[in-house]
Amino acid sequence: MADAGTEKNPRDISPDSAQRNRRAAIIKFASVTALVGNCILAALKIVTGILADSLAVLGDGIDSSMDILIAVMTLIVAAVIARPADKSHPWGHGRAETVATALLSMVLFFAGGQLILNSVHKLILGVKPEVPGRAALVVTIISIAGKILLSRTQYFFGKKADSAMLRANAKNMAGDVLTSAGVLVGLGFSLYLHIGTIDLITAILVGLWVLKNAVGIFLEANAELMDSSDDASYRLLFDAVRSVPEAGNPHRTRMRRIAGFWDIDLDIEVDPKLTIGEAHNIACKVENAVKSRLDGIFDIMVHVEPAGNKQESEGYGLTEASFTGAVDNRYGKRR
Repeated sequence: MADAGTEKNPRDISPDSAQRNRRAAIIKFASVTALVGNCILAALKIVTGILADSLAVLGDGIDSSMDILIAVMTLIVAAVIARPADKSHPWGHGRAETVATALLSMVLFFAGGQLILNSVHKLILGVKPEVPGRAALVVTIISIAGKILLSRTQYFFGKKADSAMLRANAKNMAGDVLTSAGVLVGLGFSLYLHIGTIDLITAILVGLWVLKNAVGIFLEANAELMDSSDDASYRLLFDAVRSVPEAGNPHRTRMRRIAGFWDIDLDIEVDPKLTIGEAHNIACKVENAVKSRLDGIFDIMVHVEPAGNKQESEGYGLTEASFTGAVDNRYGKRR
């Protein structure tokens, strides 16, 4: 029997509590930063939008208010995902982040839709708004600078924590920069031409941009909720199996994301003359090879089968032939 003591136990692959807590701490700090920054910017824009009579600036302030809600939601999620696995949640609580991201997209969609409806309603009624005051212009410039700083901060922490939620928030704030820039251009034309209706048109464009971001964020979260994956990750997985000479015909392969970590299942074929211990040792080698190529592994389950095993009822999972058409003849043809 081969000595399996030198190989890592599959359980060692799971992120330990220290790693989970560190990730949760990063998300929490990023959330507090976003919360404070957006509170300041939202208050400035809403008050100025009301006093300067600018619906576009007011809408931009409402958008920042949504960012406050996002930050609060992120703080709550950071506390949830830090919890260890339990009987009700054997895979942990990481998917709470994905669900929160999907909810975030819905909130943004609602906010953008309301801004568009209000602006269109005023245009249909023929309301002729006053030309906004110059204070709206100054506050919008401050907002652009603040959002650039917040967006870069959220992206940095999102990359460090590998958090889809923080990256989505960073994307949302980057969109806010363009939104505020559009508001700035609209205000400039409105003040220069003395036409208040331009402010309403700008508000509609702001709302459309918010809707676009909301849909993009939802599609990204939905991909994880539906256990979608990309070709490149599967190719790295099959390359890892190929690097272990004793392992053949990787099949019934499935990969899914759980809040930035990979959960992987696959079957391999080995020489049927091997002992259970030797086959287990090969499975451990495959696990370590996969871990060396893919970052953020939550768990890997490798099922060992004797070469040539046929189970026609297997109708799920992927093989390497699904991507390359290649056939691994070391231990029989692919199914």
